[in-house]
Amino acid sequence: MLKHLSIKDFVIVDRIALDFESGFTVLTGETGAGKSILIDALSLALGERGDAGQIRHGCERAEINATFDLQQALELSRWLDENDLQGDPESCLMRRILETNGRSRNYINGHAVTLQQMRAAGEFLVSIHSQHAHQSLLHKDAQRELLDAFAGCVELAHGVKTTYQRWQDCRQQRIAMEQHAAESQDKRGQLEWQLQELTALNFNGDEWRTLQADHSRLSHVASLLAAAEASLDALSESESALLPQLIAVNAQLQHLLEYDAQLKPITDLLDAAHIQLQESVYELKHYRQSLDLDPHMLQEVEQRLSAIHVTARKFRTAPEELSALIESLQQQLTALGCDADIGHLQMLETVAQAEYLQQANALSAIRLKAGETLSQQVSDAMQTLAMAGGAFSVALLPLEQGAANGLEQIEFQVTAHRGLPLRPLAKAASGGELSRISLAIQVITSKVGTVPTLIFDEVDVGIGGKVAEIVGQLLRTLGKERQVLCITHLPQVAAAGDHHWQVIKFSDDLKNRPAYSQINVLNPPQRIEEIARMLGGVNITETTRQHAAEMLQYGAKAS
Repeated sequence: MLKHLSIKDFVIVDRIALDFESGFTVLTGETGAGKSILIDALSLALGERGDAGQIRHGCERAEINATFDLQQALELSRWLDENDLQGDPESCLMRRILETNGRSRNYINGHAVTLQQMRAAGEFLVSIHSQHAHQSLLHKDAQRELLDAFAGCVELAHGVKTTYQRWQDCRQQRIAMEQHAAESQDKRGQLEWQLQELTALNFNGDEWRTLQADHSRLSHVASLLAAAEASLDALSESESALLPQLIAVNAQLQHLLEYDAQLKPITDLLDAAHIQLQESVYELKHYRQSLDLDPHMLQEVEQRLSAIHVTARKFRTAPEELSALIESLQQQLTALGCDADIGHLQMLETVAQAEYLQQANALSAIRLKAGETLSQQVSDAMQTLAMAGGAFSVALLPLEQGAANGLEQIEFQVTAHRGLPLRPLAKAASGGELSRISLAIQVITSKVGTVPTLIFDEVDVGIGGKVAEIVGQLLRTLGKERQVLCITHLPQVAAAGDHHWQVIKFSDDLKNRPAYSQINVLNPPQRIEEIARMLGGVNITETTRQHAAEMLQYGAKAS
């Protein structure tokens, strides 16, 4: 439960430190005194988003510290261990700092954490019921979520939603495949024809490079042959050929070596030149013999090149890209073959549907049982909330095809008088009736939860008189099982509290000091004065005080 809360420089609070007790605590005060600021500050410590506008005017930052007893929060203790956020084994400190630059710092037991982690921890500690809860109760989504929380099947409902989406994904894929089956068949035929034609060409990149080289050579074979003949003449076969002249020069110098050894490097170079020149002659002769003037060979190469160019133009690609095109078409055909497996998709759809129906039927059974229990308990509560003869029912309206949230739609139905048919809550209940029904549901659903601290923020709006006394006793009874904090304007509810706090707003216009709020823990005489104020307004008489004292005595005895 909540043990201690300190607030510094938050909205109109400068400094407040509060120690909390178990049981039912009521918080009262004039309108605008700042009662809800306590809830807002605690919400920040539990991970709600904040902004710089919540920092007290003229201050650099706001700070909220909340300490909780872990003896009744075993699930939180395990969560803290799993996330390495341990601290004092008997308590948990939640700390939140808002700065004027818009930044926020968050800590659990002194460890810096994210807002998401802070919210996750807060869900184990406190449940806040707002004054507008009865309005949200009109929405079917809120009704379904409330029933699932009451039934303890929130995780199962989430699983049903996940499996439903998986089923629908398979179904949509199967339908799309069936709708495009003819188109896929045409596409497959086109790909097969294209691959057949390209395969028949028997083309590869190496052949393309060889053909280009052969065509260039065959197209210029006469010129190449003439050049080879002329070169051979110049080197060795004409009267003035270079090779014989080189041999003659080298021989002459060789004879003179005995007279001058300095000619030796020159004759060595001439020997090397002789060898290189002789090799060139041999290679030229071989090259000349290899040249073929056969026009049929050139024609065959040109025909092959022409066939490749025609195919490339047909497929709107470059000849050198034909190999890549063949590979791409093969991949497309393979992928199309996989996509076209409608039977496989039907099998996946059937499996997903069966899994959905199994989970959804289990969810429906839990909802039905919980709905009957909630219907009976709320109907019983209505008899004591000035709605004698009224009845409440949780209807499970079947959905033929099922939906993401299950096989039924949840609808809260009510009748305010005996003998009248049940109708949807949004159409059958007046504002006051809706407020009372909502309060009954919140109290009942809170009993089955595990959160140790419950906060009710003016949830008693729209009621009064005898009903207000009953509501006070309901909350006091709930306070025996949980720690309950209630902000109220009703003296009947305030009189039922085990503890009573008063919020007072101060303003010193003469000193130009900003307004600030203060919370006082009231003793018995002070409680009489506060309840008398709530009863009598500005002019408080002894009769009003006596009435207030009687209300407090009745509230204590009724428990």
